[in-house]
Amino acid sequence: MLYYIYDNTFEGLLTCVFDSFYRKETPLKILSKENDVPLFSDHLEVISDEEKAERVLRGLKLKISDSAVTMLFTCFLSELKDIANPIFRYICKAFQSEKSIELNFADPDVLELSKIYKKVSKEGERMRQFVRFQKTADDIFFACIEPKYNVLPLAIDFFEDRFADQQWIVYDIKRKYGFFYDLEKTTEIRFENQTVAWESGKLPEQWMADDEADFQQLWKQYFRSTAIKERINLKLQRQHMPKRFWKYLIEKQ
Repeated sequence: MLYYIYDNTFEGLLTCVFDSFYRKETPLKILSKENDVPLFSDHLEVISDEEKAERVLRGLKLKISDSAVTMLFTCFLSELKDIANPIFRYICKAFQSEKSIELNFADPDVLELSKIYKKVSKEGERMRQFVRFQKTADDIFFACIEPKYNVLPLAIDFFEDRFADQQWIVYDIKRKYGFFYDLEKTTEIRFENQTVAWESGKLPEQWMADDEADFQQLWKQYFRSTAIKERINLKLQRQHMPKRFWKYLIEKQ
């Protein structure tokens, strides 16, 4: 029983595929370093290699469409337990098949990943809808998120396009990282010190722009004034706007 141990990155997973074909062996399972390796089992620690990963990616794009490649990466961001294994099997099958497997839903891995993709994509869309920015004293727009899946990388292009004329930070408090856009490029960041009330996502008042509190109050008033009390349907509202997002929505505070 051979196990591959990888660093829990997509690059590392692609490296596993490369090493599997190069060594002409198929591991029983792909495990992350956080997993306990079964006793008395053979295992190989796979070191992420950018060149190997790139070669796998180039070859994969000759076997399946770009949208299918995006689907695989999106599924990886689900962070589901053992997600590396159906992705690994999918890629191996894609290389071994004479025609594209992406629409072969009779294959259990293709079917499973298509379902996961829909869930993660939906979460990514919700994040784009429910992000609320707060303006800081140094003219940076800041927003907290806490998505079910690690979907922040899927939304960066949207934020860069939608808010290209302003500096912003979107921070995933669950995974403790975010992205900062400085009007030219977007950089991944991590906070060393706690500067935000994470339970509500609110900036301390001393960090806010002078008029931020006023704008937040105006937004709340607008939200209340446009609501038609007789048509309020909390069940439907929670369906389209899950309650776990409410604590970060200014209009719900």
